[in-house]
Amino acid sequence: MTTLMLLTLAFALATDAFAVAVTTGIQLKRVTTSQTLRMAGTFGGFQFGMPIIGWLLGASVHRYIEAIDHWVAFGLLVFVGGHMLKEAWEHRKLDEDAPRPERADPTRGRTLILLGIATSIDALAVGLSFAMINVSIWFPALVIGVVCFGATALGMRLGRWACTLGNLGSKATLVGGLVLIVIGISILREHGVF
Repeated sequence: MTTLMLLTLAFALATDAFAVAVTTGIQLKRVTTSQTLRMAGTFGGFQFGMPIIGWLLGASVHRYIEAIDHWVAFGLLVFVGGHMLKEAWEHRKLDEDAPRPERADPTRGRTLILLGIATSIDALAVGLSFAMINVSIWFPALVIGVVCFGATALGMRLGRWACTLGNLGSKATLVGGLVLIVIGISILREHGVF
């Protein structure tokens, strides 16, 4: 595999993480360095680890995982996106004068882990593919993880910057939830479900 092919693959795998990071940056409005490092580190770590796991599993289980990987990613993204829509709806129902409850930070806890898994399922399939063609996974996994880390950090900053262009208010969470659901549907479409 050439360097150009590897970088193209890494950027393609990082697109979902980038989109989620932009959405998160919009939702948070103020993005701290620790939030950026948590999300980029988690997404990059999953993108690094999943190809290795796939490669270790090898070709023997490829057909079983390939049959459901897109459904797992779809389910996780719809779950998190639905949670964000519910949160946006609850914020919308509050009176303007009422104090707003603190929004959950998507760069922490279970939400971050679910997003990390959902955005890296395709990387697992890449690892399985590398095992089938007998290509070492270690260097490609490192490149994939580093590219994803950078794309996620950039996405968080772009999302924060987008908030400075106009007051997005509570609509950011609604938009974020819809974006995650659309990414999930797009994954199903890419896998020929419809």
